[in-house]
Amino acid sequence: MKSVIFIPARYTSSRYPGKPLVDLRGATGVSKPLIQRSWEAACAVQGVDSVHVLTDDDRIAEAARGFGASVLMTSDKARNGTERCAEGVAQLAEEPDVVVNLQGDAPLTPPWFVEALIAAMADPAVQMATPVLLCDAETLANFVHDRREGRVGGTTAVMRGDGTAIYFSKEVLPYVGSLQDPPEVWHHVGCYAYRPDALRRYAAWDEGPLERAEGLEQLRFLENGVPVTCVPVEAPGRVFWELNNPVDVERIEAVLKKEGIA
Repeated sequence: MKSVIFIPARYTSSRYPGKPLVDLRGATGVSKPLIQRSWEAACAVQGVDSVHVLTDDDRIAEAARGFGASVLMTSDKARNGTERCAEGVAQLAEEPDVVVNLQGDAPLTPPWFVEALIAAMADPAVQMATPVLLCDAETLANFVHDRREGRVGGTTAVMRGDGTAIYFSKEVLPYVGSLQDPPEVWHHVGCYAYRPDALRRYAAWDEGPLERAEGLEQLRFLENGVPVTCVPVEAPGRVFWELNNPVDVERIEAVLKKEGIA
């Protein structure tokens, strides 16, 4: 299958304006902007034909071209990364079989997460897939702490037995409370793989009430009856975290240092 990775990035953000250009210090003390670290994570994925940064902002485009990335300029009308991917695929000279959306705020995404998604798309019945990671104690504690402090941290996924999604939420689902033996909580990783046709259909649909309330773009597929395949992945000994709030900079830098990522 021919596959491409898109990295959607926007400058405006209600929670963290200018986030793609925030510097993150690696293990060697060298700082790189978030968008560069996300691009480097995408370039580590095996078997991908090309990687492109998608943005409507000249500051992000200039920074991305400065470290050697291919940039596709999209409109400022795109409300989320999936809509931006639909615009991006229309600009490609040759339509790929699979489009991967590696969100620009997830620089700790291991390459095997994306490789597992692409492998799942070998099933022609799968229209859209996304990775999920069983929360370890540290990640779950971070989720619960953020919600108690009024911050939105990561996203959780609730699935059927066949691995298709029932729901995604920025709340910690299922509810764990103060249980000594809480139920499994699955962390939704901000990465998607789509068929190009699924992207075109998505862009034609209106934003639904659940997507609007949660601020989660993947809910538009569920609201329109398109199954979302959740692909369980593992990151043994590695803490996966996205950059959603300023407090996450320190968390991500700690992982970069621990993992020896320059």
